Amino acid sequence: MKCILSVLLALTVIASGCAWNQQQEEKPADVLLEEGTAAFEKEDYSEALKAFEQLRDWYPFSKFAILAELKIAESYFHLEQYSDAVFAYEEFEQLHPRNEAIPYVIYQIGLCHFKQMDTVDRDQTPAQKSLEAFNRLVAEFPENPHAKIAQRLIAECLKHIAGHDFYVGIFYYKSKHYQAALERFKAVVTLYPDVGLHQQALTYIANCEAFIHQKEGDDRKQSDVAGTY
Repeated sequence: MKCILSVLLALTVIASGCAWNQQQEEKPADVLLEEGTAAFEKEDYSEALKAFEQLRDWYPFSKFAILAELKIAESYFHLEQYSDAVFAYEEFEQLHPRNEAIPYVIYQIGLCHFKQMDTVDRDQTPAQKSLEAFNRLVAEFPENPHAKIAQRLIAECLKHIAGHDFYVGIFYYKSKHYQAALERFKAVVTLYPDVGLHQQALTYIANCEAFIHQKEGDDRKQSDVAGTY
C-alpha cells in the first residue's frame, strides 16, 4: 500500500512539475509579438512564423491576435510557401471581412497565385486565380493603391493566358487540326485583343480558314466523283 502511495505521489509531483514548466514556457503575448516582429524585420521568417503562431494559438482573444494572423500569412509569403500563404490570407479575410487590411490581403492572394505562374505551355490555373483576385480587388476597392498595381498585373495575367491559347493553337495548326486551331486563335482575338498577339492570331485565322475551305472543296470533289459511279 505504501509503495502504491509513493508511486502516486511521485506521479503527482512530476505532473505538477510539467504543468509548471509549461506555464513558464508560455511567454506573454506582448513578448511573442516583439520576438516575432524582430525576427520578421531580420527576414528570419521561420522564427517569426513560430512566434506569431504561438501568439495566435495561446492568446486568441488578445488585442495582438489579428496582427499575428496577418503576420503568419506574410511569413508564409516571404518563405515562398504560397499555398500556405493563400490559405492564411483567405482565413484572415473570412474572419475579419471588415478589417482595413482586406484590400491588401486580396492583393496578396492574387500575388501568391501570380508568383506560381509557369510557362505558357503549362497549366494556367495560377494565372486564372491571380486574375480573379486582382479583378475582385479592382472592382471592390478601385481607389486603393494596391488596385493600381493590380491593374498592371491583370495585363500580365491576360497576356499569359492568351499566350497559352496561342501556344495550343500553334500545336493544333502544326498537327493539321485546323478547326481546333481556328477556335483557339479566334479566342485570342476576341478575348485578349490587347496583349500583342492580335495580328499573329489574325494571320493564323486566315490560314486555318483557307485550309478548311480547301479541304471542304476537296471533299466535295471526291463526293462528286464517287457519285458518278
